[in-house]
Amino acid sequence: MNVGVIGTGMIGTEHVRRLTSRVAGARVTAVFDVDTTRAVTVGAIAGATVHREAHDVVDDPAVDAVVIASPGDTHADLALACVAAGKPVLCEKPLATTSGAALKVVEAEVTYGRRLVQVGFMRRYDGGYRQVKAALAGGRIGDPLLVHCVHRNVSVPPTFTGDMSLTDSLVHEVDACRWLLGQEIVAATVVDVPHSPLASPELRDPRLVLLETERGIVVDAEVFVNARYGYDVRCEVVGTTGTVALDAPSTGAVALDGGRVQALAMDWQARFAQAYVDELQAWADAVRRGTAEGPSAWDGYAATAVTEAAVASRGTRMRVDLAERPSLYEGQSSP
Repeated sequence: MNVGVIGTGMIGTEHVRRLTSRVAGARVTAVFDVDTTRAVTVGAIAGATVHREAHDVVDDPAVDAVVIASPGDTHADLALACVAAGKPVLCEKPLATTSGAALKVVEAEVTYGRRLVQVGFMRRYDGGYRQVKAALAGGRIGDPLLVHCVHRNVSVPPTFTGDMSLTDSLVHEVDACRWLLGQEIVAATVVDVPHSPLASPELRDPRLVLLETERGIVVDAEVFVNARYGYDVRCEVVGTTGTVALDAPSTGAVALDGGRVQALAMDWQARFAQAYVDELQAWADAVRRGTAEGPSAWDGYAATAVTEAAVASRGTRMRVDLAERPSLYEGQSSP
């Protein structure tokens, strides 16, 4: 399968490396980035053609499927172009920066008549999250009642401002909880907490968000993007007869001088490295079978709608009003 990659920044570059060296049955044959020098450098990793425009990758007859790893505000238009061309696409989150734009992708796919879009919610492929999902599916903790989530980064760049902690970070907790619980989120409330002096004044950090599902389960999600000590992602589901918690990858532990120390990943690339490989492999396998699995355009739309409500919350409870779910997405496969 010949893959075109749009966007050769940090995650796009790593996707090119993974597709070239760690994913079976796929090869990168075309790339694009607004930074042509970087595109040439990354394209050389795979011996790929470097295109002058993003849409040239989609239109390239030698490209069978597309990975979108460009800035978020370009995703919807590029996903629409892939659907129009009938080409499967793995689009990094978010599917779109507004729920309205995401819904257009959903509608285009419904009109096309089959799924072509997968959204890059890689946590669904993480071993720890899949253990939580299996425990819930097997009824091992009874009925779920509430969920605790933590999403902490060491730090974020100066360009990470405003509400990006909700649209770029919280969105992962939103999708993970929708997937784990098998329920839509119907309301979001952002609760004010003290501001960290280590965060820029423009970035309210940390954030605490309460999410409510259609069956009354409450999720509390902490997003702290300047936690400094490490990259720390946690998830615990509390049920009627027990709890199940995310099993983070083991890094070993050192007991010394009356204490016990366990190393943490320092960024998301390290923490979810294997999940990204497994995500790309599952996507490539599905494309070769002529199917689409994993997080759908509907999942991308629903997650964007929830983060949109969170941004609008400002301390008040905001309802999440979703469009009617098309039959195309009923009973969709999950990783």
